[in-house]
Amino acid sequence: MLRWALIIIFVAFGWLVLSYIAKVLAPVLAALGISYLLNPVLDRLVKAGMSRAVGAGFLLISFLGLIIGAIVAAIPAVASQLTDFAHDLPRLMTNLDVWLHEHFGIELPTDWKQYLNKENIQHTLGSGAVQEIATAALGGVFALLGVVAEFLLVPVFAFYFLVDWPNLLRRIDHMIPPRKRRGVRDILREIDRVVAGWVRGQGIVTAILAVLYAIGFSIVGMPLSVPIGLLVGALTVIPFVGTFVGAAIAALVTIADGSSVQTLGMVGGVILVLHLLEAGVLTPKIVGHRVGLSETGALFAVVAGGKLLGFVGVVLAVPIAATTAVLVRFAVRYYEHTEFFGRESDADIVITPSMALIMPGVRIDTTRFTPESRSEDWAIEPELGEAGASTHEKKEGLAPDEPEPKGKEEP
Repeated sequence: MLRWALIIIFVAFGWLVLSYIAKVLAPVLAALGISYLLNPVLDRLVKAGMSRAVGAGFLLISFLGLIIGAIVAAIPAVASQLTDFAHDLPRLMTNLDVWLHEHFGIELPTDWKQYLNKENIQHTLGSGAVQEIATAALGGVFALLGVVAEFLLVPVFAFYFLVDWPNLLRRIDHMIPPRKRRGVRDILREIDRVVAGWVRGQGIVTAILAVLYAIGFSIVGMPLSVPIGLLVGALTVIPFVGTFVGAAIAALVTIADGSSVQTLGMVGGVILVLHLLEAGVLTPKIVGHRVGLSETGALFAVVAGGKLLGFVGVVLAVPIAATTAVLVRFAVRYYEHTEFFGRESDADIVITPSMALIMPGVRIDTTRFTPESRSEDWAIEPELGEAGASTHEKKEGLAPDEPEPKGKEEP
């Protein structure tokens, strides 16, 4: 009991320390996450004959190039559509106000409409705002440099983590007590299978859906098609809630733009088709059932994560819940092998013939008490032969209850 109390205190203390130094360790933790995700690919490259250092550099350059290329490709369309949206914001708010009043009898607050008029929007996007932003950026140049330096440290840390990953695992394994090493390895291997499989698979699914949503919304002519498509695709990482929130945002923007019912229906059709594609094809084929959580468990994890850790908790709810599920399964398995739990055969009750006489409705299988099995089931005294026959009876070939034949009496 004292040992478990100390373990709980140690875990709580470690959590408090990490919460205080999380900002300082942010680049290190980000680098660890990248290394954890890329290490299986690096292991395959090493098996193929590539040096570990060269493979780590190649993977990091490819990974960063892919991210930067995607950002560069998306920025022009996103910036253009956001600028048009900012200029059309007063008209969108007017259309939304009219639609809400006609269908639900609700009007937007007057302060919103006054603040989002054309003059305020132009002033916000005018040169004065640009000058203020430039002044603030110049005054906070050192803070900006600090952020850039932290960002540049992430690939550096990730490179060294990837190169030294096998040694890092050996050091951690050596710290585990030898008598507990096998069990801890099994637990960590199962957690790695669940979490890594979900993170890698969900990352691929989210990227595919973000591109498909942006293309689909652009085809049907929805305003802000690229940024909203990318947003809806990114929100699919949150089970259930993400799809509904993304659909609500897409419908709200479409209605505010004054689009026809046909356009709204096509937007809903795009969302429905891609949601079915995700649930029926992408997630089962790419992610699979590695997490081991039911739909109810995943939804409960999302709600609990949002209450405890906010948006970060919502995003990390499923892998944390999957890790907890693995630990609970191992705890239950350990409990089932304890002396307190016992064995399944402990619940069996052997009914003897004497008990059967006083238990109504219970019959004894008479085949168990045939002469062939009596010699095996019942102990026989050494001086008795088979079936209780004496040695004399066995020599004469008589049955146990058969009387001896009468011979001639001797004179």
